[in-house]
Amino acid sequence: MFVKNRLSVISVVAGCCLSANGAAQGRQLTNEDYARAEKFMGYNVNALVYHGVARPTWMADGRFWYRDNGPEGITFTVVDPGKGTKVPAFDQAKLAAALTSATGGKMKADAWHLVISEIEFSDGDKTVVVGSGSRRFHCDLSGAGVCTEVIAPGGEQAANKIHGVLSPDKTKEAFIRDWNLWMRDVATGKEAQLTTDGAKDYGYATDNAGWTMSDNAILVWSPDGKKIATFQQDQRKTGEMYMVPVTNGHPELKAWKYPLVGDKDVTMIERVVIDVDAAKTIRLKMPPDQHRSTLCDDVSCRGGSGWDDVQWGADGRTLAFVSTSRDHKQEWMRIADASTGEVREVMGETAPKFFESGNDKVNWKYLSKTNELLWFSERDGWGQMYLYDAATGKLKNQITHGDGNVTQVLRVDETARKIYFLGVGKERGRDPYFSHYYSIGFDGNGMKLLTPENADHAVTVSQDGRYFVDVYSTATEPQTAVVRDESGKVAVDVAKQDISKLVAYGWVPPVPIVVKARDGKTDLYGYMFKPTNFDASKKYPIVNSVYPGPQTGSCGGRGFAAAHRDWQSLAELGFVVVCIDGMGTPFRSKVFHEFYFGDLGDNTIPDQVVGMKELASKYPWIDIEKVGMYGHSGGGNATAAAMFHYPDFFKVGIAESGNHDQRDYEDDWAEKWNGLLVKNADGTTNYDSQANQYVAKNLKGHLLLAHGSMDNNVPLNNTLLVVDALIKANKDFDLLIIPNVAHGYGEASQYMTRRRWDYFVKNLAGDVPPHEYEMKSYAAAMAAARSGPGDAEDDQ
Repeated sequence: MFVKNRLSVISVVAGCCLSANGAAQGRQLTNEDYARAEKFMGYNVNALVYHGVARPTWMADGRFWYRDNGPEGITFTVVDPGKGTKVPAFDQAKLAAALTSATGGKMKADAWHLVISEIEFSDGDKTVVVGSGSRRFHCDLSGAGVCTEVIAPGGEQAANKIHGVLSPDKTKEAFIRDWNLWMRDVATGKEAQLTTDGAKDYGYATDNAGWTMSDNAILVWSPDGKKIATFQQDQRKTGEMYMVPVTNGHPELKAWKYPLVGDKDVTMIERVVIDVDAAKTIRLKMPPDQHRSTLCDDVSCRGGSGWDDVQWGADGRTLAFVSTSRDHKQEWMRIADASTGEVREVMGETAPKFFESGNDKVNWKYLSKTNELLWFSERDGWGQMYLYDAATGKLKNQITHGDGNVTQVLRVDETARKIYFLGVGKERGRDPYFSHYYSIGFDGNGMKLLTPENADHAVTVSQDGRYFVDVYSTATEPQTAVVRDESGKVAVDVAKQDISKLVAYGWVPPVPIVVKARDGKTDLYGYMFKPTNFDASKKYPIVNSVYPGPQTGSCGGRGFAAAHRDWQSLAELGFVVVCIDGMGTPFRSKVFHEFYFGDLGDNTIPDQVVGMKELASKYPWIDIEKVGMYGHSGGGNATAAAMFHYPDFFKVGIAESGNHDQRDYEDDWAEKWNGLLVKNADGTTNYDSQANQYVAKNLKGHLLLAHGSMDNNVPLNNTLLVVDALIKANKDFDLLIIPNVAHGYGEASQYMTRRRWDYFVKNLAGDVPPHEYEMKSYAAAMAAARSGPGDAEDDQ
């Protein structure tokens, strides 16, 4: 997208060098103290965890392969549930030598650190195709081992420029060129133009609205590969956002379409079906649709790798899709005739605040063979599945009932009329965030728990549905991986994570915590991190790492991870670090999730305050007079809001890349969670209470604001609005602008982490950090992360 120039860092400091209470600085921390903290970063501890099963990949023959990090390095294993076997995928030393030879030594493959994301076997497993990124190699391992690189027609360079979508039989690939949709024959490389009227800001299948920018084509092939469902995206009236990189000489202005809250004109889509053989475009007979999803804040919830709210009928004659209103309150389920473009409305649903079709997955499904529809709704206060007649739009029956949510429907067996789904909160007495796998009949009878262990279960279902990989763990107990059949019976014991080296290294698990919310009744869940040299006779400042939601929470997944961001590392410097998933975050009840709808300035901060006070009353070693907070993006917003709304409670805050006023953020996200912008006669709006610049004058403690200058997700203006208000209020604060980086800090990530630690050490603990401690380089950290098990929750 944007060219990143040489990294440079500008730091603007306007503050004092005393501790939070104004007294002289305390103890001097050393490089050794920081090194002890850094040893618990993900890039240092992930590789100490052996035999985890990360992202198992099922193959068409009913087997699956997975990558395992062991003492000797990375190994690749194939499991056959039908035979109950587990064997090495191939001779890794032979494969590494063959890959090195195939590239003339340019790619020196290490047998125990092979980077492979794709594996296909043939000829009794003597032949294997391995791939990583855009490069693929066909390897005959029957003899000494010979690999040949598979070059796509048009050459490697041409192939790398195409971000296409393969047809179901993988013989054709659809891609975007010059705002039009094209098709390429995979075998011959022959190309054909499918549309001709695409133009800048009015292109086909484009994935470039708001903060999302990619060259991927958003489309869905029909099952027979003869038709494509996509859209022509109209941004001709959409407003633009601008950025200028830091460079010598005249900078190049970067401009892109970025609709804002309240804009009269936002990105729209015109739905079409394309007959591939005839290169004919059939426009659906309906007005343009909002560029919206039933779940996320982009038309594609998988980063341009699919279009979740569009599904073909089995025979390719009909197309089902859901249209979403601009404010995400209204959904229309529609079915189109793919040949004529005629559209009929099947059913719809209106939610008082916001509609969602699942948690991290769109869960509705079009059952064309029986002319039925599976539909997800939270209308009874929980995420449930319903069965509809697709001909009449009438409800046939509710499928799931009771407390707890259906989060993701992973399999639908239309013959047996059963669905298989992940759910949370359905097992009494367990952590409500633990994910379990269930089956249930379409008629709502016979719900069965298929993963009985009291843990968080990550499930990957085979292509034929006969088996599933179940990897279960908790934050304190490592993974156990098994293969189960569709009844839940264990077919193969795959692996158990070995954390003995991690424990010997000095690692300690986080402490699960439960505190009451602001209402004094609702349980909130989170984690607490203490120094490994914890001394209960001491007092520790408390630091809260926050993300307010509403689309996610502060703590992340509930499975095992050697590192949770930098939380344990920060604790090592003399703090208690906590995360608490407050009210207004997902995976709980509908009422819980929509708690502060329309008041984004809430940011769950009242829950964070009462939760930390409860912990301090329970644990006398928490110094509740020294409270800090930090977060990124929405967490940056929440941190600044906490410092401004609770200036006597929060003493130190670090707000990174915060969207401090949603009116300067892309339209889709905020309009879903806060409603459409309403301007009152007196000039006020329903968005005023969430704008941090309006309350910046209340700052009393130490605040560090950080932002990347080329942030195309949350534009820099969000932080500069707060800077302007603080200056006008004559407030001391600290500012760190990182030139030429986007929403993530890239090569400056290590620098930002060190500055974060310094800021809390100096201003909250009252100590003196070592001068310019040098963390492991970004390149070395990323290399270490890539060589690890690949299943840690967070490396940074």
